[in-house]
Amino acid sequence: MSATTRSDGELLRSIAADGDRHAFEELYRRYAPWLTARMRSRCSDAGVVDDVVQETFLAVWRGTARYREEGDVAGWLWRIGSRRLIDALRGDGARGRLRQALARLRHRDEASAEERVLAGVEHGDLAGALIRLSPELRAVLQATVIDGLTTREAAVLLGIPPGTVKTRAQRARKQLREALA
Repeated sequence: MSATTRSDGELLRSIAADGDRHAFEELYRRYAPWLTARMRSRCSDAGVVDDVVQETFLAVWRGTARYREEGDVAGWLWRIGSRRLIDALRGDGARGRLRQALARLRHRDEASAEERVLAGVEHGDLAGALIRLSPELRAVLQATVIDGLTTREAAVLLGIPPGTVKTRAQRARKQLREALA
């Protein structure tokens, strides 16, 4: 081990105590490929696997999963990820909850905002507008709207300042409003 390589425990303590982005990135580089490969041996849907791996590391970043320094980090990450995979496969994940909420809304007489948005997606209005956004604006929308990250979390994930996340989100919303009007 080189002098600059930190142990897993040191990385996790830095993430928890200081929100150390570099420590988080190092932990992610160390374990994300391994966790992805392990998840793919249990689930053939690459999209679900990618979501689960992302949710696992977001739990570490947000501090909702706390390492108690018992056992190895790989096993701890596997426990977090496997629980999230089970939830996703049962439909209890974010997609399942959205589908259930939309199913409840279908029984109303008036179309909800979500239904109008989904209708736009089905007919290509929103999809076309999203495709016309620059990759930078789409990435910010993905992180903040679809993934539900805070501005700070999106900034860390995308490697840009929080102010840039806010500016790009505003530009993306403005362009989408104009395209859908």
